[in-house]
Amino acid sequence: MKKDSIQKNKRKITVIVPVRAGSRRLKNKNILPFGKNNLLVNKIEELKKVPEIDTIVVSSDSDQMLDMARSSGVRTHKRDLEYADDKSRPFGDVVRHICENVEGEDIMWATVTCPMIFKEHYSDAIKKYYWALENGYDSLLPVEPFKDFLWDENGPLNYELGKKHVISQNLPQLYFARFGMLLAPRIKMIQWHYFHGPKPFRYVLDKINAVDIDDALDLEVARAWLNYLNDSR
Repeated sequence: MKKDSIQKNKRKITVIVPVRAGSRRLKNKNILPFGKNNLLVNKIEELKKVPEIDTIVVSSDSDQMLDMARSSGVRTHKRDLEYADDKSRPFGDVVRHICENVEGEDIMWATVTCPMIFKEHYSDAIKKYYWALENGYDSLLPVEPFKDFLWDENGPLNYELGKKHVISQNLPQLYFARFGMLLAPRIKMIQWHYFHGPKPFRYVLDKINAVDIDDALDLEVARAWLNYLNDSR
């Protein structure tokens, strides 16, 4: 990857931090305590350390969360309830609505529930994104590689029973799609009604950095990983 090429093609990157008041599995999930503050403020402060980012916008229906964003010195976008209740509108409409209401050539979609993605990952992902656009990719999608034995209701999906059984290391390489930091041109997100395209560059995250908080157990795992990293420094 050539540094000169990256700088030449640098475009304005706007980060969208989407949060909403409702959470079914974990009440007030987006503002639960994490590190020295809460998940939302923690994410804002981490993003503010990234020099490649031009603008940070918190998009929410929650006045409380929007006030936190303003107090942290970033911009806000107030969402109507129909774009935040996960019932009135399909998710694609939400993506399009938010992208239509912010400025910038490129959008990074950064979720607060992935708190183990740090400034170095954001900076590196942005550099990889510029390279990806020049090499036939349309967006950037974080992934976590894994190899495991999978079943559906009809039986094994990726291995055979009996003599043809293989050890896990010899299984096909699979990936969890992780949505902690997605990158694409803003106009494309609007066209796709989605935050990545059909040909994304797969940006690999390890198990620690790929943690995504969906329930109380995930939250405790993320807190434990954070303590582990702090203790090891």
